Formats: sequence, C-alpha cells, structure tokens
Amino acid sequence: MDDGQVAVAVLGAAGTIAPAIIHDLACSEEVSAMTLLDLDADKAGAVAEEHGAGKASASAIDARDVEALAHALRGADVLLNTASYRINLEAMRACLAAGCHYLDLGGLYRTTHRQLELHGEFQQAGRLAVLGIGSSPGKTNLMAAEAVHRLGDGAEGIDSIEVYAAGRDPAAPDDGRLRPPYAIQTLIDELTLGPVVLREGRAVEVEPLASGGTVDYGDPIGSVETIFTLHSELATFGESFGCRSASFRLSLAPALLERLTQLADAPPEEVTRAAREAASPSNETLSVHLVRVRAVDGERLEARAITRPHFGLGGSVISTATPAAACVRLFARGALTATGVHPPERCIEPGLMFAELEARGCTFSFTSSD
Repeated sequence: MDDGQVAVAVLGAAGTIAPAIIHDLACSEEVSAMTLLDLDADKAGAVAEEHGAGKASASAIDARDVEALAHALRGADVLLNTASYRINLEAMRACLAAGCHYLDLGGLYRTTHRQLELHGEFQQAGRLAVLGIGSSPGKTNLMAAEAVHRLGDGAEGIDSIEVYAAGRDPAAPDDGRLRPPYAIQTLIDELTLGPVVLREGRAVEVEPLASGGTVDYGDPIGSVETIFTLHSELATFGESFGCRSASFRLSLAPALLERLTQLADAPPEEVTRAAREAASPSNETLSVHLVRVRAVDGERLEARAITRPHFGLGGSVISTATPAAACVRLFARGALTATGVHPPERCIEPGLMFAELEARGCTFSFTSSD
C-alpha cells in the first residue's frame, strides 16, 4: 500500500459479478491499479476496457496453478477472488506465496471450513483473508453482527439468527432465456447440496430444496415462498455469536427456480450450454436481505437491506459487488487491522461497511419487537 492506495488483482474478472466490482473499484480513489485475471484473457481485456477507467490490465491465468497465480500477484496488495469457490484454497495459497491479502465471495459452507484452517499461516504472514464479503455471505454477516450488538450483550445471549435473501427482475424480457443472478453452477450447487442449519447448537443437514415457508420481504417483493439452501454463514455464526439455531433461506423467481431444478438433473454438457447461452439480468433488478435475530429472553430484531440499481447496473449484481469493493477501500484506509482468516463479522466494523454501501444504492433498517 502506498499513500492510502492499493493495487488490486481480481480473479474471475470475466464473470457475472466481477465487472461491477471492477467498475466500483475504478471509481475509488483508493485504488491505484487493477490486474484482471481470468481463464479468458480476451474477455477480461474487454472488461478492463469497458469498466477499468484506464486503471486495469488483463492477463490469462489458471488459478489451479498456484505457482503461476502467485507470480501474477506480485505487486498486488490484495486479491479479490470472484471465481468459483472450488479454487478458493488455491487462491489463498497463492496469496501466501505472493504476500498479499485475500477476499472472496464465499465458500459454500464446506470450503469455508477448510479455508479457516489456514488461519495460522495468514496470521504468521501478517496478512488478512476475509471469507465471503459479497451480499450473502458478507453484508448479511455484518447485519447479524449489528443486530446482535443492538440487542445487547446480556447474560442470556442469542437464541437464533435467520437469514433470508430474495431478488427479482421486474424488467426481464419474456423470451425464455435463463437470467441467473450469479454463476449457474454455484446456484445449482446451492439447490442440490444438502443445506446445513444449526439446531440446538449442532450442525444438521436437511433435504435439498426443503421448504423454508412463506416470508414477507416487504415492498417491493412482498410475501414469497423460500427454500433452505447451503450457505457459508452457517459455518461461522455459531462460534461468532453463540447462537443455538441459525439458517439461510432463499427465494428465487419461480420460473428461474424451475429451470435451475431441471438443470440440476441434466448432464454436464447441458449445464455448460445453459451457462453459455444465459443472459444477464436486466439493469432494473433489486435485491432484499433480511436477518432476524432473537435473544434468549425473547427480544427480537430484524435487519433489512434493499439494494436498487446503481452505476446503471441492476441491484442483484450491485448487492454482491459493492461490499467486496468497499472492503478493498477499507483495506486502503487502514480500517482492517486483523490478521489471519476471518468471516466478515469478526474483522469488519458494520457501521463502516454500511456507510460505504449506502453510497452505492443500498438502504438499511433495523426494527425491534418483543
């Protein structure tokens, strides 16, 4: 870091979320330069041209080659990994070799546990790895932390934390094309791998696609059906907050859920074709997240975040992109002082992140009840 500025490497730069992150970073005075890394250098180059504002260059990389990735990271202060969670561990090892900090968008629970095992190595290197700093995990972790703080640290403690996410695309054309909010394969994994919930302090696996009931997200989404899905928050909430129960529930538009469910049983080549033919969500999408926290004494608090379009980009993409970009700015300002491997709730001050996101189309509210 030099004079409050950072050089950033972005892995998976040609993906669904990365262009919005790069656009945000390009607007940030704290970012001096960006190296965009992807299997497809041409696509990464196009992203650099469209969103990099002259700060970005692009290179081809296969992140499974840890040595090659570490070489590509020389000179970077932080790696922002937006690629598949399947290469999170390789990317972290490359950061250790290159001496830079690490951020990602989540490890889908089981990979998160494996990433946490690298805590000692990052701590010894004096570097920080933030696991899951998108919308959920990420923003929701900090909403939970703020809600727990507002309820107070009374002796009776926290009983439950329930996380809910929903997105809708009111301007999606009725052309039959799949318009996923993020990578199709990750969505399919979320729908097919057994969700893990906390019950009486124990991690319990439930059936994929198990109904989470009807949830009222408020305007403009309203009351919609949800399902339990596998999510990274459940890997850390028990230890972070001492809660006895926790879960994550997702609501997708019915047509999108139906098509993804079909793809879950399809051969790999059909999934690959669907990913190739998929269209981007419209620039009018919006995203709503709820975190409901209940104390042992029965007091309840609901945190709600709604993300609308910003930068001319849809709220569903912005919701995931802007926390990651904001985390880079917090690095540059010296606001993140922890070392080791941590989920957001253990290393980021919620108020600092909320202030960043409120300048990027997100609004927060906290409502208490007994």
